[in-house]
Amino acid sequence: MAETIASMRRPKRGRPPRPRESDFVTGEEFEDEEEGEDHAEAADGLAPPRSKRKREASAAAAAALEDLTLIDIVKHNGRLISHAVKRLVEDYESNPKSVLFQILTMLFEVCGARHDIYASDLHEAAVDDIVFKLAELARKGLVDDNYSSKRKDLKNFKENLVTFWDSLVLECQNGPLFDDNLFTTIKDYVVAISCTPPRVYRQVASLVGLQLVTSFISVAKTLSGQRETTQRQLNAEKKKHSDGPAVESLNKRLSITHENITYLEESMRKIFSGLFMHRYRDVDPEIRMLCIKSLGIWVVSYPSLFLQDIYLKYLGWTLNDKNAGVRRTSILALQSLYDVDDNIPSLGLFTERFYSRMIQLADDIDISVAVPAIGLIKQLLRHQLLSDDDLGPLYDLLIDEPPMIRRAIGELVYDHLIAQNCKTPSVARDGNNESSEIHISRMLHILREFSDDPVLSSYVIDDIWDDMKAMKDWKCIISMLLDETLIAELTDMDGTNLVRMLRASAKKAVGERIVPATDNRKMYYNKSQKEILENSKSDITNALMKRYPQLLRKYLPDKAKISPLIDMMMLLKLEMYSLKRQEQNFKAAIDLIVDAFFKHGDKDTLRSCIKAIAFCCMKCQADLLDYAENKLKILEDELVLKVKTAIKEVEAGDDEYSLLVNLKRLHELQLSKPVKNDGLFEDMYRILSHLKEMDNEVKSFLLINMFLEVAWCLHAIGVENPSETSIEGLSSKQRSLLEQLYYFLVVLSNYQKEGRSTTVLSSRVCIITAEMWCLFKKSKYSSTKLKNLGYLPQLEYVQKFWKLCEQQLNISDDTEDEDANEEYIEDTNRDAVMIAAAKLLLADTVSKDYLGPEIVSHYVSHGASTTEIIKHLITALKKNADSDIAALFFEALRRAYERYMTYLREGENQNLIAKSYSECQDLANRLAGYYVGAVRIKNKSEILKIIQCGVQFAFVDLPKQLSFLEAALVPFVSKLPSSDIPDICTEEGTGYRYE
Repeated sequence: MAETIASMRRPKRGRPPRPRESDFVTGEEFEDEEEGEDHAEAADGLAPPRSKRKREASAAAAAALEDLTLIDIVKHNGRLISHAVKRLVEDYESNPKSVLFQILTMLFEVCGARHDIYASDLHEAAVDDIVFKLAELARKGLVDDNYSSKRKDLKNFKENLVTFWDSLVLECQNGPLFDDNLFTTIKDYVVAISCTPPRVYRQVASLVGLQLVTSFISVAKTLSGQRETTQRQLNAEKKKHSDGPAVESLNKRLSITHENITYLEESMRKIFSGLFMHRYRDVDPEIRMLCIKSLGIWVVSYPSLFLQDIYLKYLGWTLNDKNAGVRRTSILALQSLYDVDDNIPSLGLFTERFYSRMIQLADDIDISVAVPAIGLIKQLLRHQLLSDDDLGPLYDLLIDEPPMIRRAIGELVYDHLIAQNCKTPSVARDGNNESSEIHISRMLHILREFSDDPVLSSYVIDDIWDDMKAMKDWKCIISMLLDETLIAELTDMDGTNLVRMLRASAKKAVGERIVPATDNRKMYYNKSQKEILENSKSDITNALMKRYPQLLRKYLPDKAKISPLIDMMMLLKLEMYSLKRQEQNFKAAIDLIVDAFFKHGDKDTLRSCIKAIAFCCMKCQADLLDYAENKLKILEDELVLKVKTAIKEVEAGDDEYSLLVNLKRLHELQLSKPVKNDGLFEDMYRILSHLKEMDNEVKSFLLINMFLEVAWCLHAIGVENPSETSIEGLSSKQRSLLEQLYYFLVVLSNYQKEGRSTTVLSSRVCIITAEMWCLFKKSKYSSTKLKNLGYLPQLEYVQKFWKLCEQQLNISDDTEDEDANEEYIEDTNRDAVMIAAAKLLLADTVSKDYLGPEIVSHYVSHGASTTEIIKHLITALKKNADSDIAALFFEALRRAYERYMTYLREGENQNLIAKSYSECQDLANRLAGYYVGAVRIKNKSEILKIIQCGVQFAFVDLPKQLSFLEAALVPFVSKLPSSDIPDICTEEGTGYRYE
């Protein structure tokens, strides 16, 4: 009836028809069949039909077992392993030799040996003789590597092999395991095979031998439990009757169990000494990893035998293994060991011996080793096995480059130094808040070590941020800044660090980076992540909304704290001010930011103020937007007035400080927007022309502000319909600025005084000159209404420009000037100068014939960063079809050589002569390095041209320039085939043959 109903039922759509039970047999059906037999009576009338199918499947499976060998089952039919093992154990009682032969044959075959060993051979020959035959088969190549095979049908080979031996040991635990025949013979063969030369033999034998020990441990643990139970029963029985059959029976059972445990432990020791002690240092790192992983399992699962220094030392020794995988495996084994509290008393001597190596591994060259090593150190700290003095080198890793290392160290620092036994006083208003205060105080203690460098502080905060919830407790941080907590008042240094932490933590909370990314990839968030970030921004805004003006007002005079506080404005949801009716707090905050702009003159504070006000002008709505825009307009007008007033005061003979500070403010404002003014450019030009003795820093800010105004004017007039008045006005400003720049190009080139202020001015002149030439490139405007603005610099000015640039490149980084301001040094260093010069070439602003070789000739002369800039320049020029790379390279080599000859003629500084010659050789090697592989063949004509021009140059003025051949041409000659070299040795017109 059931079958009829099932046949009438509509099949599910899209599902293929179910295969017949007789089509195949699985191990699950064998298990189901056994269960079915045990529960047949309890299943009433529903069981017989299902039980019948199982019996049919069992019969088919039995037939399948008859047709399959053990090696086939291990390779392809893992589900049949348990049934095959049961069959082997059943047959062992009647025919032990046959079963032993089957198992050993399977062992040889899983090793891959194509053997012809028969049962008689195994019974008659010694173990060593059989293993020698197997080794001979490997030497002849008669071996299949099943262990490392990538074949799809062998993907479960290792897992099946381990399962087979584990099942065999467990199935034999009530008989053959202790008969001193079956497993003794297997042990002998496994140990012998593990010592043979063929790698695949060692791999398989090591896997089998190590698994045997693991399985022996499982049986030994079961027997240990039985022994304890029997001992309790015996003790209880003795209390009743001191003697009797029950006591005798229990004593006998206890004795047998103890003997079996002793037998297993002895077997484990033999495999350890015969296999592990040789294979843990095998040349194959995979075998070494397998040994150490197994030892870690043994120590944890059977500490009564393996938790001893004679075994633990191997885990310590392999911490020094040359393979990172082995070191990592050893660390993971130790982690599992230290994770068990009961093991700690026995690990004292081991820890004392190897703890220094564990600490060293935290800085391992391989990240996959360093990260778990840091986790291991955390465990040692948790068990108080390390002192704080031992951790000193680890804290340096907080600012290490790989993020995974920093993250792991951050977690360690949080657990050990910040979350240490945090006790909440009963007087606290809020237990969680009090905990936050304590955690933040401890964090500030750590940050004191990095107070001098805000960048390093950001790294430390980034490392610990994920673990430390207190850094997201905005109300607690604000209360501590306002001195409203029970903890002692903050020191000035702690206050600065806490403000930095508030800004950095808020940035992290809203999804911004606070340290540079290693891959420079843009961060993307899914919908749920964006919601979390928006909620964080709302939380920050709610916490700051009413307290923000108080913070700004309190720290307004403090230059170090006010800048990060002002940056907080850009992390708020400004629309919430209107929703929460907090417009007055917003206006108060804007007013205080404007006050900070006019109170301070440092770059960070000025830039933060402008960015914050500009952010408000962009994100605010309605009345708040009008207020922010009006404040920006007032700030702009007041600043222009202050600059004009300061100019008049300087012209009248007053101090230049006020002018310098207001020029800095104007510079920061003009970086973000054009500034409307009447005659300010003319005022700056006038004072720059008339007062030549002004401070160099004042001159540099006058020039940069004049340039910014010119750039904004060009941007404003457009190209389509410019008015004549605007063109004339811009043209006048262009001429005035170029006049001043050319004046400084000449003066500064001959200026002998060194110092940072002179360097900054010279760099500013070089950079602004290059920007002006690019901005008004003649070809850019030749076909527009602005063609009169197009400008092409004469070669004379390009040469003066490069002379000043070269002077800046040669200035030592150690040059110091106590009076110079270091704020803008990054904008005016030698890299900025080199980029400006390279930009002229890439934009085709000036001729490449002069400037190109001059730049390339400095390829290796000024450090790694400058070298990288020139490398990118050459790469870009090579992509340009119009570039004559051969001429560029030869001219660069010639000019580098001429610098050497100039020093040689002067003959004053032998070190400088040697250095310039070495640089010439290094330049030749670098440039010749562009011709390797297929490029050498493709650009053979370029190499020939460089060599031919070089030979002609060397023979022009004999013998003075003959050294050019060795200094510059040898690397290029080595790039040519030997057959081409005679063709270039004789040069027409020279009358010489160079060999």
